[in-house]
Amino acid sequence: MKHNKLWGAVAISGVLALALAGCASGSGNTGGGNDGGETVETKTADYNPQPRDNVQDGGEVHFEIQEVPEQLNAFNSDASADTARLWYYFMPQILLVTPEGEVSKNDAYLDAYEIGEVDGNTTITFTFTDKAHFNDGTDMDWTAIDATWKANRSYDEGFNPNATDGYKQIASVEQGDTAKTAVVTFDGIYAWPSMAFLTGGVLNPKHADAETFNNAYIGNLNSEWGAGPYVVDEFDANSGFVSFTPNPEWWGNAPKLDKVTFQALEDDAAINAFRNGEIDQVEANSEDRLKQVSDVDGAVVRRAQQTAKTVLMVDADKPQFEDINVRKAFFLGVDIDQQKQIAWKGLGYEEPVAGSLNMYSFQDGYVDAFGEAGLKYDQEEAKKLLDDAGWKVGDDGIREKDGEKFTVTYPIFSNTPVQEALAKSLQAQQKEIGIDVQIDVRSTNDFSDDFNTKNWDIFSLRFTDSDPFGPAWMSQLYGSDSGLNLSGTGSAEIDEKLASDVESQTDAESWTAAAMKLEPEIIEETWGVIPLYSGPSIYVVQDGLANLTPEPYVGLDLFGVTPVEDLGWEK
Repeated sequence: MKHNKLWGAVAISGVLALALAGCASGSGNTGGGNDGGETVETKTADYNPQPRDNVQDGGEVHFEIQEVPEQLNAFNSDASADTARLWYYFMPQILLVTPEGEVSKNDAYLDAYEIGEVDGNTTITFTFTDKAHFNDGTDMDWTAIDATWKANRSYDEGFNPNATDGYKQIASVEQGDTAKTAVVTFDGIYAWPSMAFLTGGVLNPKHADAETFNNAYIGNLNSEWGAGPYVVDEFDANSGFVSFTPNPEWWGNAPKLDKVTFQALEDDAAINAFRNGEIDQVEANSEDRLKQVSDVDGAVVRRAQQTAKTVLMVDADKPQFEDINVRKAFFLGVDIDQQKQIAWKGLGYEEPVAGSLNMYSFQDGYVDAFGEAGLKYDQEEAKKLLDDAGWKVGDDGIREKDGEKFTVTYPIFSNTPVQEALAKSLQAQQKEIGIDVQIDVRSTNDFSDDFNTKNWDIFSLRFTDSDPFGPAWMSQLYGSDSGLNLSGTGSAEIDEKLASDVESQTDAESWTAAAMKLEPEIIEETWGVIPLYSGPSIYVVQDGLANLTPEPYVGLDLFGVTPVEDLGWEK
């Protein structure tokens, strides 16, 4: 994913996380879509919350995953939402979040979590419990907070963090009265202190050097550096299989399950696996998928608001898209309403326009920034912009310039009918304005690597938020060093505006207003990525599975981050 943390498709350090683009995923207790066009209720959260006393001891739960990413450090810029899902089962969850976004300490790790102010500087005090330690025996103390800060505060020290927001504003991390207490001091008043150390937890101090941070988790989960209710049992990157079992070093509430497994599956294989009882939950994010699994014995449909946006990105480093007016023309040629109709056919779902990368329409302070910047479906204006840029229509209807056809590659990482229809719809829309979009169907296993290496001209994916602090992560979306937005449209000037106009604000309300004022200006200067829609999060799960999606970036509990040890089967 990176920003908002509520809302961010990749970012593990507290903001967004990257995930495959798809039609809206979702679910609902009373069933899925219909053929009559009626709206089906989509709850804010629908994850079957249950107190621990209602959850039985023992049993196994088996999940699908899109891929086992190569980079398995959730703080790293090359990580994805799947990285975060695995990370949370064996790494510390020192802070928890309600579905609505209220942050609190996890009592298993922290005796105290206090936000204050000293001499005009925001402070956070963390006091770890006496028993808190990493699996390798390293005590969990102020040095873990210090190591996490140093690894995430800058791109200039050799580290490759997912996002520096919330860390770069910190002036110091110091030991408190004892080694178990860390005192974090920001440089001045910081509007979003709760987002620091929220999504990724804390790192073992052995990550304090850049080489370890950047490379030690490539193809390796390093369970011995973790600290949580589960420990890695089996790990097979080649087959895409990871399992977790109870951690003998764990000091908190015992995990309810004997085993949790994740298996990388292509879309069709995941449907078959659920029907065959091999997995206990599957995304049902289209009418076709919902129909295939909603009649499975014991299946329950769960439908919640998705804190993610499906986005469309172009690569300005490619010669076809070097000209900003050409990029704008491409986006003006996208019929977003048609994309929504295809994605949500039969799901009975509607939503307002997704007009910001910073916020959702249901959040206070939201502005349709892309609408203000001029985003609309306008083929005639798109054609004029392309004409003015020197791209002339050829005999075959495809534009040419300097002897080169306007042909671009658009990879998709799914073979489902809906994904194929979405891609072909975009292809047809662009052909109308003279752009030849070549669809390239690839394996889900290639998603992260292809995105990060920019093996594409056009790319669609989901930006998924892990928390509700959207504007706080604006640099992750639009900064020149962003590992999330690889459109190549950032600049030093935009970085300066982000710092001076937005990050200088000292309260959340002012910061949000400044962010929403600046976002249309940035769009007009970049035209590198647009949001298409959010959608519902629909899953079909086995009845009785409780406290679902405890990890961030999944989708049934809105912004929730809950204890993974409480996941299990109702008594």
